[in-house]
Amino acid sequence: MSCCDPNDENETVYECMKHQIKVCAACAKCKDPQLYCKFRPSCMIHFMEKELAREKKQGAL
Repeated sequence: MSCCDPNDENETVYECMKHQIKVCAACAKCKDPQLYCKFRPSCMIHFMEKELAREKKQGAL
């Protein structure tokens, strides 16, 4: 269930440890943001979502 080809060496790939799937940077989004995830504190996908939200919020100010 990945969005892009995870074997493409030119693409940055992130792995969801909870669901054991790989996604490209463009498609990196938490599949279950409301559910508990023990990996969330160290999750790059979650971090990228937080950073994007922060950038959007600062741009709106």
